[in-house]
Amino acid sequence: MNLGGPRDSDEVFPFLHRLFADPDIIPLPMQKHIAPWIARRRTPKIIDQYNKIGGGSPIRRWTERQGELMSALLDKLSPATAPHKAYIGFRYAAPLTEDAIQTMLADGVTRAVAFTQYPQYSCSTTGSSLNELWRRTTELDSEQRIRWSVIDRWGTHPGLIEAFSQNILTKLASYPKDRRDSVVILYSAHSLPMSVVNRGDPYPPEVAATVDAVTKRLAQDGVRNPYRLVWQSQVGPSAWLGPQTNDAIHGLATQGHQDQLLVPIAFTSDHIETLFELDLEYGEEAKKAGVTGLKRVESLNDSPVFVRALADLVRDHLAEAKPVSAQWLLRCPGCKNDTCAQTRRFFGKECVSVPLP
Repeated sequence: MNLGGPRDSDEVFPFLHRLFADPDIIPLPMQKHIAPWIARRRTPKIIDQYNKIGGGSPIRRWTERQGELMSALLDKLSPATAPHKAYIGFRYAAPLTEDAIQTMLADGVTRAVAFTQYPQYSCSTTGSSLNELWRRTTELDSEQRIRWSVIDRWGTHPGLIEAFSQNILTKLASYPKDRRDSVVILYSAHSLPMSVVNRGDPYPPEVAATVDAVTKRLAQDGVRNPYRLVWQSQVGPSAWLGPQTNDAIHGLATQGHQDQLLVPIAFTSDHIETLFELDLEYGEEAKKAGVTGLKRVESLNDSPVFVRALADLVRDHLAEAKPVSAQWLLRCPGCKNDTCAQTRRFFGKECVSVPLP
């Protein structure tokens, strides 16, 4: 499960419409009516951005490759549960969640793992995807032919931390040796509206936990560079979690920090937020600020270390035989969304060790 992205200009408006119509990710007043207006207004700008990175999002290609490599490795690591097959259920672009379910039913699937590709949990990302999975499952599989379990978060998994760390070490090595230790590492993650944060969304501390784990892993190789956790992709005038990545780049530049290394710490593959926002948009802003040493760590994509982490996660999850985690069963303290409650009851119905909300 992931957000997805338009493959060409024709898919940009439908993608944006689904995105802005989803109250789990961007809560708006009169959302049903205002979402198409916002989508139409932003479509030309977003098409231009996609044209600058090749005309469409590569997220489907990377997700397909990750799934194929993971499944092949799983067949070797866990022959008792083989064969394994990865199905893609994107939230806002094809193949959508309902496409995945229909294909799985046609293939005769009876056991499935809903595996979020957002390592750190947020109601706006994993939560929204699971809510949609519940809605579409009750609609398309009322007989519950498919038995589900959920991998809802894995931001501190050792394999993920190792994959991030190896990519950071590789990029740090590209700086001159006499400047390498002073490079400021900026861990950049997608921001959230403060209204979502304030109702108790666990995403900010989970991203911070990933950063902390990576920092400790880098220290094992003697890397103790200064760092900050920053946030990107704010949309609209309302308050969002900060500091914004772009503002951090400018602020550090005024303090004399010319060498800055961007790390996409909450994304598992390249897409518009890495290829356009980090590479092109922030790269141009850095030049204006006089930053001469801005670089970006490679995304995980098809890193063998990362693929092994995916396979290990699924293998261990299947062996544990728990449908959901105790953490996922706990709703945000300020949650008033009944869909969240119904989703947890549905996917957690087999979990007898943790009381349902």
